[in-house]
Amino acid sequence: MNFSFKEIISVTIILFSVIDILGSIPVIIDLRKKAGDIHAEQATMVAGSLMIVYLFLGISILNLFGVDVKSFAVAGAIIIFLIGMEMILGRNIFKHETSSSKATSIVPLAFPIIAGAGTMTTIISLKAAYQQENIIVGILLNLLIVYLVLRSSVWIENKLGQTGADILRKVFGMILLAIAIKLIKTNLV
Repeated sequence: MNFSFKEIISVTIILFSVIDILGSIPVIIDLRKKAGDIHAEQATMVAGSLMIVYLFLGISILNLFGVDVKSFAVAGAIIIFLIGMEMILGRNIFKHETSSSKATSIVPLAFPIIAGAGTMTTIISLKAAYQQENIIVGILLNLLIVYLVLRSSVWIENKLGQTGADILRKVFGMILLAIAIKLIKTNLV
């Protein structure tokens, strides 16, 4: 085992910025309101499992289905774009009425919000530059942060208030749209 504190910190910061769980707070609040609850443990476990699978089998799984990383990134970007549109317009694009809170904790929360195309491509890229065990520790540290934010979503919403949550939802809806467009633009070349 070749643990390096410097690599762990680098991987953790890189993944933290890509996952952007703090920027996803308005999405989390919105999903919790629509589904009634968010299962923080389940969402964290599924996202973590996906990240570990990406680390070990990401390219192989995509190759198995004949999908390249760029196509996967565009597909994830389209989902992120639609979520951003929901947040800005205040309209439901995804059908939330029939889904349970457990299903919402997996799609779209665990995938693609937490462990989506951006996270996958980042983990695959990190694999080329960092030791595998340091990437795993970085993933685990990010999962701890994700779990804490998900568990605190009601408290965060109460601190923001309705007006603050609405403003944050619109602002981050625009940011999600911009991220989605950037992902599409970058990966359509």
